[in-house]
Amino acid sequence: MKKAILILEDGTVFNGYSFGSSERVYGEVVFNTSMTGYQEILTDPSYAGQIVTLTYPIIGNYGINEEDVESRRIQVAGFVVREDCEDPSNWRSRGTLSAYLAEHNIAGIAGVDTRALTRRLRSLGVMMGAVSTDESPAATLERLRQSPKYDLIDFVRQVSTEEPYAWNRHGPEEPPEMTCHIVVMDFGLKYNILRLLREKGCRVTVVPCTYSAEQVLALRPDGVLLSPGPGDPAMLGHIVEAIRGLMGKKPILGICLGHQLLGWALGGKTFKLKFGHRGGNHPVKDLLSGRVHITSQNHGYAVDADGLPGRVEVTHVNLNDGTVEGLRCREIDAISIQYHSEASPGPQDNVYVFDQFLALVRERP
Repeated sequence: MKKAILILEDGTVFNGYSFGSSERVYGEVVFNTSMTGYQEILTDPSYAGQIVTLTYPIIGNYGINEEDVESRRIQVAGFVVREDCEDPSNWRSRGTLSAYLAEHNIAGIAGVDTRALTRRLRSLGVMMGAVSTDESPAATLERLRQSPKYDLIDFVRQVSTEEPYAWNRHGPEEPPEMTCHIVVMDFGLKYNILRLLREKGCRVTVVPCTYSAEQVLALRPDGVLLSPGPGDPAMLGHIVEAIRGLMGKKPILGICLGHQLLGWALGGKTFKLKFGHRGGNHPVKDLLSGRVHITSQNHGYAVDADGLPGRVEVTHVNLNDGTVEGLRCREIDAISIQYHSEASPGPQDNVYVFDQFLALVRERP
């Protein structure tokens, strides 16, 4: 086993061994509490620029398959686990986690005390970190301090599609007749959003994050979906302007980063959470129905409720910390959620949000 280190920007060193690639990497170190779903996490574009720590103690036990892919490549900057399973067992498995990381040139570090690492991040907040197999801790820390901060990089442009495309893939059953056209603005979307829209009878077109409102409207959509994605929404003024150009013209659904950007377009602002919400068991209360949903989440920023104008209604709140988890603006037929209604991984209890959005689309004259 090749020795490896993870060092945080405060100088804390975690020792382990290398698996996957042996590349030197850096990024914002975050943790996810999900017990399963590591392949979906690895391929979630919202994790671009981040070194992801999984709190569950053994990872890789059901291998890697061809179905649980949520984007065109692994998106994380690095991967941290307590134990990497080298002998997976599952009927869908086509290889090991380590081989999968190596194939995509992604560095992993195993043997880390992930409980201690998670407690440090919970106490002090997320930090930049670096992984290395061939440097001293001092050299790795110096390299880390010379690297740009996560908050200063526009990761959306790195993960968004470069060209528009139509999504025609569906499950084994015959897809329903297409009754409406949804344009998805790709800020770092997961494929399951597109799968669900197609299963619900939508013709789906995905467009780059650089599209203007005029370019989106030229496609003649019946509704517009603002996708999840990585990074600080405060850096994405060009997208906010595009959203403002769409408001009132077509029904809008924002998910995660899309929710935050809609908040900005409506006149609000966002702030950075201490250590974010990442996992598959976050309780969210729907203030309209009183129902509590268990949700899948992956975000490091939240909409500031105090800065929202009166026409914007907060529809959902996080029961752990009270942060905003959903918005509605009736006058422009816009709704948004902070959590991931498409799951992958996590509970699928919240797919109903797509039905609410499509009801707005189909009711629109």
